[in-house]
Amino acid sequence: MVRIGYIVGSLSSRSINRVVAHAITRLAPPGVEFVELEYSQLPVYTPDADSDYPAVARQWKADLASVDGVIIVTAEYLRSIPGALKNALDWSSRPWGTNSFDGKPVAIAGVSPGSIGTAAAQQHLRAILGHMNAPTLGQPEVFLRFNATDFGPDGRVANPATEKLLSRFAEAAVAHVRLHTPVTVDA
Repeated sequence: MVRIGYIVGSLSSRSINRVVAHAITRLAPPGVEFVELEYSQLPVYTPDADSDYPAVARQWKADLASVDGVIIVTAEYLRSIPGALKNALDWSSRPWGTNSFDGKPVAIAGVSPGSIGTAAAQQHLRAILGHMNAPTLGQPEVFLRFNATDFGPDGRVANPATEKLLSRFAEAAVAHVRLHTPVTVDA
């Protein structure tokens, strides 16, 4: 069983990225357990916390350690990633030498009401994750323009083209995580 965490880049209670993240988890192949990685309670990161890491940040890092890989479904704010997501990534990289994303396979998707569907945010996120040494899925890319009619009232994908895109992404993300998950040998 592969355990994949998913991160929703927007903290909005009406996040369209959460709708898409849930659709991706439903479309994934069998043999995968998904868990949402919650970061909304993290305070704003400061290096002053490195010597006495707060409990909420230790829990965030433990949650990241508990998964084999991560799917990030992010919004785009001002042509970049949301500040809260960047803050969570900052916490995950500290204290120095304890980068939670080091070697952790990641797949990125995003949805926006705009026509570029989070392309700029995803580019910034790829740069950050590259610096954090996280192997990041290259294809298929999901720059989805949100259309409410593509999703039914139960959150299931109603548009066959959108379902195909998200299904391909889910399969590729799971394969990417399986490919990059380290093998552990019991002694």
